[in-house]
Amino acid sequence: MPYVGEIAGLATSALWAITSILFAEGGKLIGSFKVNNIRLVFAAVIYASLLTILTGLPFPQDINSRQLFWLGLSGLVGLVFGDSCGFKALVMIGPRLTTLMYATTPIWTTVVAWIFLDERLNWLDILGIVVTIAGIVWVISERRFKKIVPNDIGESHPDAGSLFTGLLLGVGAALGQAVGLVMAKQGMVHAGGAVEPIEASAVRMGVSLVAIWLISGLRGQIPATVKAARHLRAMKFTLGGAVFGPFLGVWMSLLAVRYIEAGVASTLNSMSPVMILPLLIIIYRERPSLRAWLGAIVAVIGVAILFLN
Repeated sequence: MPYVGEIAGLATSALWAITSILFAEGGKLIGSFKVNNIRLVFAAVIYASLLTILTGLPFPQDINSRQLFWLGLSGLVGLVFGDSCGFKALVMIGPRLTTLMYATTPIWTTVVAWIFLDERLNWLDILGIVVTIAGIVWVISERRFKKIVPNDIGESHPDAGSLFTGLLLGVGAALGQAVGLVMAKQGMVHAGGAVEPIEASAVRMGVSLVAIWLISGLRGQIPATVKAARHLRAMKFTLGGAVFGPFLGVWMSLLAVRYIEAGVASTLNSMSPVMILPLLIIIYRERPSLRAWLGAIVAVIGVAILFLN
């Protein structure tokens, strides 16, 4: 199927646009750390169920130790460190500023993939990435989106903090996503055979689940997290976010990076701020300005360049 990687990248952006809103709402109710813990449980159960249906076993088969190492490390960097920073930033400073920080992910991914995977982009790839990022930044620097930045949380909220801290967390999230994506490609393609994206995602999710619950245990937060799971409204947001993000979104992102260069895949994965515009209209009754729509058009032109290359 032509353009399978590019289509998967755009699908990732659409899925993560929905996820950012769902997790932000859930995090405001019970805190980002608890949402992160619980969404990994939901995602792991979904992957185990799907693998059982497809292969008869709830875990991936025929994965060697090198593949397991890189995919597991990818999960720790991307899903534990990166997502923990990202979720905290979502609640602390809101989806708009957080996605602004995420817009730097393709830059970091391109650099890391060039250093570690020797992936060299041609001038048309670079042009498409630059144009796309420019459009994304134009969209999310629009200051008319008052309802989603910063989030209206009190000083006693577990994710309360300064704007500067939130921005640093956003940068940490972008770096975690970039390095995690490159490590995932290393495990899927360059570690002694090919691993299917759904199996790679299941490994990343399983390792991340164990790691983050160990961290919860060391911090003494397991009882509070279990108690938070009784918050029905928060669980609806978290389950929805788990389906669209850690399950479908992560699966599509690995499908994209398997078939196209990591920098290009990361750029297409980063179109969420453009994809989120219709959701802002429907959910928040926002009216994006002409500038936001023009930014979206610029981003789409950048994507078209990447498709035509």
